[in-house]
Amino acid sequence: MNTVSTEELTELVQPSLRHLVLELVDLQWRPGRSSVLRLVIDSAAGVTLDDCERVSHVVGAVLDAYDPIAGRYSLEVSSPGAERPLRTDAEWQAAVGRRINVRLRSGDAELIVEGSLRQVDETSAEIEARDRNRRRLTAVSRADVIAARIVVDI
Repeated sequence: MNTVSTEELTELVQPSLRHLVLELVDLQWRPGRSSVLRLVIDSAAGVTLDDCERVSHVVGAVLDAYDPIAGRYSLEVSSPGAERPLRTDAEWQAAVGRRINVRLRSGDAELIVEGSLRQVDETSAEIEARDRNRRRLTAVSRADVIAARIVVDI
C-alpha cells in the first residue's frame, strides 16, 4: 500500500515548478489499482500545452529520482481551466471584478449566488448580482461557502 502523502509530494515537486515559473494550484494523489498523481498548474500568463509537457518531463524525472511512490502510477498535468475554482485568499483576490458562482450554506439549505465579485477579505465577499433588471449587493460569509468558481461570460 502507498502511504506517501500529498504534502510530501507537494514538497518534492514545488522547487521544479518554481524553477519553471509556474504555480501549483492543486495536487491530487489517488492511490489504488490505477494510481494517479494529478498536478494542476497555473501562471500569470496562463498555461499552454507546452507548459504541461515540460512539467510532466521535469516532475517525472524528480519523481523517478526520489521514487516516493511504490508501484506504477500515471502522472497527469493540466491547467485549472477557464472556470477555475476559488480556494485560496489569493485566488479570491485575483477574481475581484470577475463574474463568479458561489454555492453556500443557508441554514439547512444551499443557496447559489452568481454575479460580479466586488470585494473580498479573509472572512467575507461582496457579490453584485442581478435580480431581474435590478442590481443588488449580496454579502457572503466565506465560512458558509461550499464551493466557488470563476464563470466565463460568452
